[in-house]
Amino acid sequence: MTADEERVFAALADSTRRQLLTNLARNSPKTATQLAGEFHISRQGMSKHLELLANAGLVQSWTEGRERYYSLAPLPLSTVTAWIESIGRQWESRLDNLRSLVESDEDI
Repeated sequence: MTADEERVFAALADSTRRQLLTNLARNSPKTATQLAGEFHISRQGMSKHLELLANAGLVQSWTEGRERYYSLAPLPLSTVTAWIESIGRQWESRLDNLRSLVESDEDI
């Protein structure tokens, strides 16, 4: 796994950050202040979460006037999806092999 992929998985490991991504997917863009109010955490705490998400490439930000806005950047999530699908295919293959073995034993 690459360092970029590790950052994505590390960012997604926290439930608050997952909720933030869900929120931004539904209602984007938002400021850190708006998000902090919705999650009942300090603006500083929110900024730390957003920085981690930005470092993983999961959010993008820009400044308009005195406000910094954040929105979802979903492309890195494709890494997670691909990994999950890969694991799923491996298990499906194993289950198919097991099913074949069980069915061949039934014929005996």
